[in-house]
Amino acid sequence: MKINWGTGIVLAFIGFISFILFFVVRMSMDHKANHDLVTENYYKAELGYQTEIDAENNALAKEAELSINKTPDGLILQFPKNLDFKEIKGSVSLYRPSNKHLDFDLPISLSQDYLLIPDNRLLDGRWDIKVSWEYKGEAYLFKEKTTYYKN
Repeated sequence: MKINWGTGIVLAFIGFISFILFFVVRMSMDHKANHDLVTENYYKAELGYQTEIDAENNALAKEAELSINKTPDGLILQFPKNLDFKEIKGSVSLYRPSNKHLDFDLPISLSQDYLLIPDNRLLDGRWDIKVSWEYKGEAYLFKEKTTYYKN
């Protein structure tokens, strides 16, 4: 049987489409591939995004920016010196983009003007840090992406 060039092109298209569909089906059925959203309840979190923007702008306007310092003991979140640290309430969320099982939250309870995130809670790699805090009834927010490596 002789195949003309038109039939050959059609067979090549069918072969290529079958090849692509095989990999699409295989990847969508594979349980090793992670298809999760970035955060749980993504759409619900999106509705509260404007309050986050207002809290971030509040921190910038009132010069209440935090700083992060790496030490052998871990990460130190330094709160502004001009604030009474006893009145600061809130939480620190550490988010690991590569593995949601490593995410954790810490409550802010200060005995000094800084908060230490211990070295034993952190693995090497990228961390997204989000500090939501309140001082005298006003909300503040600090976000930073950092790469942490143990010494």
